[in-house]
Amino acid sequence: MEMKHKNSNIKCSVTQCKHNMVTENYCGLDCICVGTHESNPTVPECTNCDSFVKRSAQG
Repeated sequence: MEMKHKNSNIKCSVTQCKHNMVTENYCGLDCICVGTHESNPTVPECTNCDSFVKRSAQG
C-alpha cells in the first residue's frame, strides 16, 4: 500500500479522491494542478482540482 504524508499546505475535504488523507482534511500530494472547465471562470464552482483521482474500493 502506498504511504501518504499530509501536505499541510493543501487542505482538501474530497474523501472520494485517493490523494485525500481521509482522517484529516488534507491532500497527500506535494502539489496539485488546478484547472477550469469554463472559458471565463467567475466563481469557485468553475474551477477543478485536475489532480483528482477517484479512490478505489480498496482505498
